Amino acid sequence: MVTYSLKQCPDGSWCVCRLGFSLFNDLRLGAAIKLAREVARDEHLRSGRSVCVEMPGTEAAIRLAQYARPKPSLEAAA
Repeated sequence: MVTYSLKQCPDGSWCVCRLGFSLFNDLRLGAAIKLAREVARDEHLRSGRSVCVEMPGTEAAIRLAQYARPKPSLEAAA
């Protein structure tokens, strides 16, 4: 699964990261969430891979969005 994560910068702004690299910087929280969801949804639609968006919580990461491949139905396998 591909994970996009939100990280808070020392100055209080937010960035959208993937694999530890910052893709978008100096965003307000709402804009960072919206942009991360759009990028994740786009990647899922283009690649078909499972993609999620997470941000840090007090005890664990909070999943904000998840785009997953549909599970094959049992009828299709028969």
